[in-house]
Amino acid sequence: MEMQNHSLAALFDQLGLGSDDQDIRDFIQTHAPIIGAKELHEASFWNPSQAYFLREAKDEDADWAEVVDRLNIILHQPEQLQLPPF
Repeated sequence: MEMQNHSLAALFDQLGLGSDDQDIRDFIQTHAPIIGAKELHEASFWNPSQAYFLREAKDEDADWAEVVDRLNIILHQPEQLQLPPF
């Protein structure tokens, strides 16, 4: 089976969120950092289906796992000085 390499914008689409660069930046600036050892899917700002999708992507090592890991790293960083283009 061929794994797909999903973008952050595609993940935001999948989660039902705005997915242009500014939407992603606004989301990150609003919700980062996730404090402590809390898992990405446990953050209070996800609705139940978003949290389920994020948890399953990691648990099943699905093709979404890599981009979910990227979002996890971004949202756990204490400062978002210069975000790259998404």
